[in-house]
Amino acid sequence: MEVRSDISQVLSQMRSMQSQVQTQSKTNSELDQLGQLGDIQAPREVQKDDAPEFSQLLKMAVDQVNATQQHASSLATAYEKGDPTVDIPEVMIASQKASVAFQAMTQVRNKLISAYEEIMKMPI
Repeated sequence: MEVRSDISQVLSQMRSMQSQVQTQSKTNSELDQLGQLGDIQAPREVQKDDAPEFSQLLKMAVDQVNATQQHASSLATAYEKGDPTVDIPEVMIASQKASVAFQAMTQVRNKLISAYEEIMKMPI
């Protein structure tokens, strides 16, 4: 399934980004400790890699879901018009892929909203 591999790819990218951030923050905390122990000034600025931002990843995921839905719609339209190169199993598979991708995107949106609400409830 193409959608499953796309989701898996995005999840693996998010995990690698998380490990990079954890490694950088660990390195920064070690440098902070060294700076407190001696005259070494620990750098405060984390260097920005060429990794995409979260908003860019989210936009790419939404664009992929949109492209999947448009592809399914165009296959269905071609089948309805009688295009001999399009068969019904291909249309149904594309339709199911679009449906699963949309449901996954909806679940991600729900989790993001839930996380945002939790953060807003936190006392300052």
